[in-house]
Amino acid sequence: MENNVTVPNTINTLVIGGGQAGLAMSEHLSNQGVEHYIVERGRIAEKWRTARWDNLVANGPAWHDRFPTLKIAGVDDDAFASKDDMAAYFEDVAKFINAPIACGVEVTDVRPNENSGGYIATTSAGIIAAENIVVATGPFQHPVFPKIIPEQTGLKQIHSYDYKNPDQLDDGGVLVIGAGSSGAQIADELLRSGRVVYLSIGAHDRPPRRYRGHDFVWWLGTLGKWQMKTPPKGKEHVTIAVSGAYDGHTIDFRKFASRGMKLLGMTKDFSDGGLNIAPDLSDNIRGGDENHLSLLAEADAFISANGLDLPPEPEAHDILPDPDCMTNPTLRLDLNAAGVKTVIWATGYVQDFAWLNVDAFDDAGKPIHNDGVSSSAAGIYFLGLPWLSMRGSSFIWGVWEDAKHLAKHIKSR
Repeated sequence: MENNVTVPNTINTLVIGGGQAGLAMSEHLSNQGVEHYIVERGRIAEKWRTARWDNLVANGPAWHDRFPTLKIAGVDDDAFASKDDMAAYFEDVAKFINAPIACGVEVTDVRPNENSGGYIATTSAGIIAAENIVVATGPFQHPVFPKIIPEQTGLKQIHSYDYKNPDQLDDGGVLVIGAGSSGAQIADELLRSGRVVYLSIGAHDRPPRRYRGHDFVWWLGTLGKWQMKTPPKGKEHVTIAVSGAYDGHTIDFRKFASRGMKLLGMTKDFSDGGLNIAPDLSDNIRGGDENHLSLLAEADAFISANGLDLPPEPEAHDILPDPDCMTNPTLRLDLNAAGVKTVIWATGYVQDFAWLNVDAFDDAGKPIHNDGVSSSAAGIYFLGLPWLSMRGSSFIWGVWEDAKHLAKHIKSR
């Protein structure tokens, strides 16, 4: 993106990224009286604008998926804001806090300032010297696109990052690989549009959308699960299947099957024109059921222990009978015979810190930090990453809380 932005030559704190993390950081730095500047290579909340499908809505209700200091304009507290609502919201946040931000400025290199301490950032608009660097580039940087199906098959293959709507796709069936929030919602949208849909499902958590009068995000907070410091053992990379679409509903893969969706286990590899599928569909769906029922049980116990007057909801505990795809799983999918013309990889993202040339990473390239404060490079901070200080760290309200902590640390320097 071309720009004629003039950036400062020196600044106390340079915040890299103008999404939810960068804006949260700016609000708290201003509250601490810390001189700072934000650079954003696109527009404010660019990922909400261009890296989401057309009908995406926030996965949490508006009372939750926002900063505590500003409501989302025009959206009821219990409704689910659209991606356009969210982009407009962060524009409003930037104005509300008078954020010092330059858009269209890309940072290509950050390294220690050998002459006077601190760091030197090379940007598309010039060099910036800063005492502190806050990396607020978010967790969704480079789509993970497994090279399993050869390009020679002629299938259209896209990542969920590039999916916009059903009309974008060629005629024919669609295979969605990955059944977290993005994969499950995209598969549901495609099924509602009349497509033949296959969905490859791995291990996942499957919370109820609402239970006994409260949204699941309320229950996670009430039960202390947002504040968990580390993921449960063995679930470090387990995704969450939840949806705010269609006024919010509980994801139920058995219901998907009853509506005609063709469910598969994990996709293993490709050979002779087809995909080999792991025999784990039943285990993966039952694992999601266990997660669902355990949260209901914890909520029931909390209600009982605290004498809360919340309406019982016994039907939420009901699990539908296993569909045929669970009892007789497909282990081999001939893509041509199945009529699959498009594959959508809803397989997540990897982080990229190649531009950050500082001693702040382990051998695997992951940041070494204590609640976002670099353990080895003084003045380097990370914000908005999953499990930065708690389970909620990559969520909108969580990033705001983490930014408050980091701003205090920066002020103390």
